[in-house]
Amino acid sequence: MSASASSEDRPRKRRPYAPRVPIAERREQLLDAALAVIVSDGYERVSIDAIAKKAEVARSVVYGAFENLDALLTALLDRQQARAFGRLLETIPSAQDLREPAAFASEAVRRMSAMLREDPDTWRLILLTPGNMPTVVRDRIEADRERFRRRVEEWLSLVLTDRSGPALDPQVLAHALVACAEHFGRIALTDPGRFDPPHLIGQVQVILGAIWPPTR
Repeated sequence: MSASASSEDRPRKRRPYAPRVPIAERREQLLDAALAVIVSDGYERVSIDAIAKKAEVARSVVYGAFENLDALLTALLDRQQARAFGRLLETIPSAQDLREPAAFASEAVRRMSAMLREDPDTWRLILLTPGNMPTVVRDRIEADRERFRRRVEEWLSLVLTDRSGPALDPQVLAHALVACAEHFGRIALTDPGRFDPPHLIGQVQVILGAIWPPTR
């Protein structure tokens, strides 16, 4: 058999075949792929080619779902921002639990621990901010951080109403508590075995119980 014949007979490498799926489902798949690329390789490595490879589809499939890379990344940012802030609000117990601040905070810590376990990639980008993060992403994260701090401040103002004890500033305390939560969130993502969630929850109860003893 001649060299030319063997070359012609050699099967060509086929492009990834992407089964037809609803466009909404395809977009979610590509956004998940883009997030995975960013988490593993950083923002500077994200591209249409990298996303297509991660999703195991052809470039044309990506362009069929999004006009260009900017449109895809904007959609990813919108999705992750809404998902993260909504999930964060879900970690906060109901307002009636504010009557017992230690129990309220302990339940919030338990829910936050579960939140980090369920969606670590989203929270890595928020709590372990890479140095090459685009300014628009960094600005959105900081805006949501401030929105959450204000919510915490509102809750603390309710807790402090008609309570005796040390004079605490809700705004200062909100900054301190959010910073503390982020600190332990980073530890949970980078060294998950360092603090066992039940132990951390117990310590929150002890500390806040000393500041605000349970009502009788």
